Amino acid sequence: MNRILHTTLLLLFSLNLALAQSLDLSKMTKKEGFVPFYLDEEIGKIYLEISKLDEEFLYVNSLTAGIGSNDIGLDRGQLGDTRIVEFRRTGNKVFLVHKNYDFRAYSDNPYEVQSVKDAFAESILWGFEVAQNSGESLIVDATTFYLQDAHDVGGKLAQTRQGTFKVDNSRSGLYFPMTKNFPQNTEVEATITLTGNATGAYLRSVTPTPDAVTVRQRHSFIELPDDAYTPRAFDPRAGYGSISYMDFTSPISEPIVKRNIARHRLVKKNPNAAVSEVVEPIIYYLDRGTPEPVKSALLEGGNWWNQAYEAAGFKDAFRVELAPEGMDLMDVRYNVIQWVHRSTRGWSYGASVRDPRTGEILKGHVSLGSLRVRQDYLIAQGLIQPYENGDTPDPKMLELAVARLKQLSAHEIGHTIGLAHSYATSAEGRSSVMDYPYPVITGNAKGDLQLDNAYDDKIGEWDK
Repeated sequence: MNRILHTTLLLLFSLNLALAQSLDLSKMTKKEGFVPFYLDEEIGKIYLEISKLDEEFLYVNSLTAGIGSNDIGLDRGQLGDTRIVEFRRTGNKVFLVHKNYDFRAYSDNPYEVQSVKDAFAESILWGFEVAQNSGESLIVDATTFYLQDAHDVGGKLAQTRQGTFKVDNSRSGLYFPMTKNFPQNTEVEATITLTGNATGAYLRSVTPTPDAVTVRQRHSFIELPDDAYTPRAFDPRAGYGSISYMDFTSPISEPIVKRNIARHRLVKKNPNAAVSEVVEPIIYYLDRGTPEPVKSALLEGGNWWNQAYEAAGFKDAFRVELAPEGMDLMDVRYNVIQWVHRSTRGWSYGASVRDPRTGEILKGHVSLGSLRVRQDYLIAQGLIQPYENGDTPDPKMLELAVARLKQLSAHEIGHTIGLAHSYATSAEGRSSVMDYPYPVITGNAKGDLQLDNAYDDKIGEWDK
């Protein structure tokens, strides 16, 4: 019996040794960066080199190529969750641990801090097997991790009653053109195919073979920002969005739930000046796939926000410009405005990547539905009835639609710089682009409708 056990252990040791020896990293392409990795493009595998254990960083998943149906709600460029994670080793495994920042203890007493930490669950997102240990770093096979349905496309399809789908590994693989590494962020993208039985009309209307849905998903590992940012306490009168958490070290006389507003970091070069240039301006980049006259309208409307920052004492602190050739709009280093296509008209929205600890906005991400402008054009058409006598299109229709686009650009960017809706401001005229402004249509002495002043051409006083 002992001989059998000894032989079995010897065989297992030999097998593990053979596997370790078969991992020849010298034949792979190494990408240095935040989390270094090795690519074996010939067989489609990726290995992470983990040298920093128990150190926090951000993990963001996103959908780089979507489905194109507003009713399903899986758009190109859609951001997923932002989580604070760390690599943690146990035996021959490395866990990717999602830390629980909803419940905190800011105390000099380590026992008090530990008691809160132990009271609430963490989430292990993945367990990697150690393939090689050099002493200074661990090499883990991360291929399966990157080929999962991290954005939960299958869940969304089920929720919208489009069918039951799961990942088909034989039709999924790494997407090497958008797998990159930088000093502060690691970007890995994968082509994911989900197969199943398509039962919904929405999916069948936008997918060439509805039983096989292929998208691309992005995984971003991001260095946490430094501690020079100063959080600002939330006040409901300020009109900002916020993050919240429970601080169990709060005095009994104070609320246990703490809230910080969400905002970009902005620092004056001269802190003592009433108006000063900034150390680093906030720049938003517009999708190069945006056509004219939409492109010019979005640039103009977005740049209105510089008026608000100027009023707050920050000179030339904000601007919107066309994205440079080849810019990766999903890269966390860039604030972007995407022109998103769908088969039917749908929502436009502003999202962001935020530091869950403080509320600092690291990336503003605007998604504008491309069919919206056509709706506004049709509204103008219905108002002025331009084809009554078989005339050519009245330019006023396009002018109204373009004026609305400027408002839309400013509104959705407003969300990504931290502002909430301001519905109450409609009682005071055009005081905010964060309201849903209605077109102001007037009539002249002849009874003709005047569309020239349908929408404002600047930021509102409330916005400042």
